[in-house]
Amino acid sequence: MKEKLLIIGASGHGKVVADIALKMKKWKTITFLDDNFSMQLSMGIQVSGKTVDAFTHINDCDIFVGVGNNATREQIQLKLEAEGASIPTLIHPSAVIGEQVELASGTVVMAGVVINCCTRVGKGCIINTGATIDHDNLIEDYVHVSPGSHLAGTVKVGLGSWLGIGSVVSNNINITSKCIVGAGAVVVRDIMVAGVYVGIPAKKI
Repeated sequence: MKEKLLIIGASGHGKVVADIALKMKKWKTITFLDDNFSMQLSMGIQVSGKTVDAFTHINDCDIFVGVGNNATREQIQLKLEAEGASIPTLIHPSAVIGEQVELASGTVVMAGVVINCCTRVGKGCIINTGATIDHDNLIEDYVHVSPGSHLAGTVKVGLGSWLGIGSVVSNNINITSKCIVGAGAVVVRDIMVAGVYVGIPAKKI
């Protein structure tokens, strides 16, 4: 771990990421990068350059991708990994993390989250405010579990999927990669085909 943290993305999601990093108190300095040229400060934190500038700071900064879009976040993080960047995992102090939980690099766990034992969360995931993930889940890389979502035990969520705010996933459910589960949807059977699923029970539209 380095003394400086660079956060790529200074808008809404990036600001929450910065707030968590500040609360973790592990870095002496935190700076944003953002491709919005008009942005100079966010949350009172300096925006010091563009996304591409991250690659000039590989050796002296930890770098975190604070971008909400799953595909964009994946693209940037993969490039950083290829250059050997140090990519931390951010966990809000109020989160409850069970035993034998694995959280991979570039994942952020926000305020009020509960992740129960024996769950694995992949790279570059967003486990958003107040979400709960029960025992023995497998959350693959670059998934977004939105605020207030609840996953029961032994759920698998595939690469790059997005579970909308307040969604619920019953136990022993598999959700394939690149899916969108709409706000408030309830998933009670496996989702094997990528697409957008809404309703109670969730159905493809």
